[in-house]
Amino acid sequence: MASLVFTLLSFIVALIISTVIIYVIVKLLGETEGITTAFLAALIGTIVYSVVYYLLPDNLLIAAIIAGIVWLVALQRLYTIGWLKSLLIAVVVWIATTVVGWFLPTLTGPL
Repeated sequence: MASLVFTLLSFIVALIISTVIIYVIVKLLGETEGITTAFLAALIGTIVYSVVYYLLPDNLLIAAIIAGIVWLVALQRLYTIGWLKSLLIAVVVWIATTVVGWFLPTLTGPL
């Protein structure tokens, strides 16, 4: 039971941190959508990565590529932006979450 509670709390904390990071980055890059869109982007990213890594546990590089592409499409749809801007946002988000993870460890793996 304690393990489940810890996992749930870790997920919530990671989701909140990811949401804030995405929100700040997209605002810095000129997007006007609110925190709800950032939350959806973080949630979709978390679900996509979790499902793809679960389905392809022996092919982590392929799983990362597939999940990354799906997340780029999600960013495009949520923010109505092009491939290049969604890639820029994704790269900056990944760098920022890595740096934040050094100081405030949360769940392992990407958003």
